Amino acid sequence: MEKLSLNGAWEVTQVGGGAPLPASVPGNIHADLLAASIIPDPFYRDNEDHLRWIGEAEWVYSRRFEVPAAMLDHQRVLLRCEGLDTLATVTINGQVVGSADNMFRTWEFDAKPALVPGDNTIEVHFASVLPVIRERNAQRPMPGWNGPKEVSGRAWVRKEPCNFGWDWGPVMVTCGIWRDISLLAFSEARLTDVHIRQQHEDGSVVLALGLKVTVLADEDVVARATVSLDGEPVATAETVQAHGSAALFLKIPEPKLWWPNNLGEQPLYDLTVELLARGRLLDTVHKRVGLRTLRLDRHPDQWGESFQFVVNGVPFFAKGANWIPADAVLARMTPERYRELLGSARDANMNMLRVWGGGIYEADCFYDLCDELGLCVWQDFMFACSAYPTFDLEFLASVKAEAEDNVRRLRHHACLALWCGNNELEQGLVADQWDNWHMSWEDYDKLFESLLPDVAARLDPDRDYWPCSPHTPSNRLDFNNPNEGDAHLWNVWHGRQPFEWYRTCEHRFNSEFGFQSFPEPQTVYGFTAPQDRNITTYIMEHHQRSSIGNDAIMQYMLSWFRLPTSFEMTLWLSQILQGMAMKYAVEHWRRAMPRGMGTLYWQLNDCWPVASWASIDFHGNWKALQYMARRFYNPLLLSALEDPTSGTVQLHVTNDLRQPVTADLNWWLTRVDGTPVADGTLPVQAPALANTLVDTLQLAAHLEKLGARDLLLGMELVTNGEVVSTNLVTFARPKHLELEGQSVRISYSEQGESVFAVTLEALKPMLWAWLELGEHQARYSDNFVHLFPGRPVTITVRPTEPMTLDQFEQALGVHSLVTTYS
Repeated sequence: MEKLSLNGAWEVTQVGGGAPLPASVPGNIHADLLAASIIPDPFYRDNEDHLRWIGEAEWVYSRRFEVPAAMLDHQRVLLRCEGLDTLATVTINGQVVGSADNMFRTWEFDAKPALVPGDNTIEVHFASVLPVIRERNAQRPMPGWNGPKEVSGRAWVRKEPCNFGWDWGPVMVTCGIWRDISLLAFSEARLTDVHIRQQHEDGSVVLALGLKVTVLADEDVVARATVSLDGEPVATAETVQAHGSAALFLKIPEPKLWWPNNLGEQPLYDLTVELLARGRLLDTVHKRVGLRTLRLDRHPDQWGESFQFVVNGVPFFAKGANWIPADAVLARMTPERYRELLGSARDANMNMLRVWGGGIYEADCFYDLCDELGLCVWQDFMFACSAYPTFDLEFLASVKAEAEDNVRRLRHHACLALWCGNNELEQGLVADQWDNWHMSWEDYDKLFESLLPDVAARLDPDRDYWPCSPHTPSNRLDFNNPNEGDAHLWNVWHGRQPFEWYRTCEHRFNSEFGFQSFPEPQTVYGFTAPQDRNITTYIMEHHQRSSIGNDAIMQYMLSWFRLPTSFEMTLWLSQILQGMAMKYAVEHWRRAMPRGMGTLYWQLNDCWPVASWASIDFHGNWKALQYMARRFYNPLLLSALEDPTSGTVQLHVTNDLRQPVTADLNWWLTRVDGTPVADGTLPVQAPALANTLVDTLQLAAHLEKLGARDLLLGMELVTNGEVVSTNLVTFARPKHLELEGQSVRISYSEQGESVFAVTLEALKPMLWAWLELGEHQARYSDNFVHLFPGRPVTITVRPTEPMTLDQFEQALGVHSLVTTYS
């Protein structure tokens, strides 16, 4: 096997005008136009609207490349295109070698007849998908949910759905060679598939390998496999392939098992499969494998039917968020950016992400990192919020090839937990017959109850398939049945229910629920001009795609907090509000385990700077929700359920670890000015993988004497002398608490090169105290913390750019609900 990469420097030309521009492959047209300074930043103000011509145009990518004469001596030379976005015609030396119409497929074309030794040219012509969509949708409208800026009929083409806009994303219809492109040359044989299955039994693991081989020569070909851990071989096997296939079995003694984050370690074994003829190496495949069993468990129980993931025989509570494409200009995503975002998920104690069906099947490095970090992946197929033309046999054939490509590419990953057919079609887009708002159940079933589960069962039988999120098996019209299946709960936000509504929900698995906030001031400054900095301006509303958007944020804000005194404080307070909403939901559902066994909030990340449900903004800044998520997803969680009417507070400890924990629970009741009222310490025995009601505090007398607006209840969980979880209860909404300001001492120290420690000592209670560095970006060890007298909190700050201590002190701002220091 010889491989010649065609990645790197190309040129791109707009059909019908303009000189060639430098281009990069892999990449896309928006990235290339930005790099050439042809277009302004599409995220600034409303530039997005003025750049829609890019998606209407046709573009040709081209380059010259050298082919060694020896490469053409091989029997077969293929052009392998791992991602063409989307309607593409490929020409080599003026000869058409292939065409593509699906962004998500890998395409291989016979290139040998078109190639010559030495200098060659290649062109990839990308037609606009928009005329195709308009023509097909005019002939037969495709029902779907579309916002005012979004493109209707997007389901007619197999392309990243959110390219056409979403209720958190811009309309940026891309094209380009978005993944690797190369020439592959071989003669005797080639490995075309390696299917790894795991057999766990008797304290060992057997890797059963199913190989597919393309054989061009009439001779014996040997397949050999080696498994290593940390560079040391632990098992080998080899066999002679027969009729284009081979099976190998490698027994791994004393296997080290892979576990999700906070449940254990993530050891990864290196598997190398080699194809040889007469001792000569023909082809090699490398994969990393985590040894584990990971299934979706559904069985009858006292509440209905369970919905829980089980790893290595251990049911675990899934904690995480939904993932969307992390940049509307996908070409800008790098392994470093993926690591930063996924590392943030791990650092917030998440153990699962749902790759949502309106984006893309993610890059290989995404899943590699999830393997390393212990982040399980709920993987949607790329279908969302629209009917699909499953009556079209060509469409179904393309989708089948797409599914096969991606199942084969991803199935070896330890992180991969579930295949899911689509996002929300059963939540209102399917009916008995086609009409202007629905597709028929008959046509729905062709894809989501037949084709996709058949592909998953045939190519990845050790993983489960789920047809839709949300889905209720016994009655798919009852899509939020609390007794079975998964649920998308939007009564808070879209339904305007109060946060307390979450405490009425007893669903088995909550795969979507969310609440919006604005990004922090520096992010907003980046996409606005000074005159735009009021949340009611056109530009601020342009960067808000939810139909109720800023109105809902402000309505909820005034329910909980006093009116902010500035634009900047409005942005920050929206983040606290967002975090509170998710805290109400997640703490309740964790207390309800094992009835409920998973929460994946909407959403982890953004694809541009925008008001959205994300807990990390486009630039990687943690919002208040991300810091709060680290606390409410803590494997040891101390939470409380207050009842101001009866004057009781239930104290719960939820233990997601695989071992029991002994701890002390300290609590203290104070007035809002910090005057102590009562306190206590409770011993805790927290069983593994369970929630425990530790005690119920009886505080009615204190509430009657001092009033709900004058009391704060703080608490902490201590194990081995370390505080592992803290929490706060207020008996009235924060807007009615008479908190006092000017009540904190701030000290600084330098912990290393451009690493600083800030210690906050409250003289009076401060709620949601946070640090910020103005125009300087930084990562904080904690933020949005509650401060009580006698309980100092130290936060480590790591600016992304070097700073001196003097510069740090000058930039640092400290805020709370009623206090600002800068």
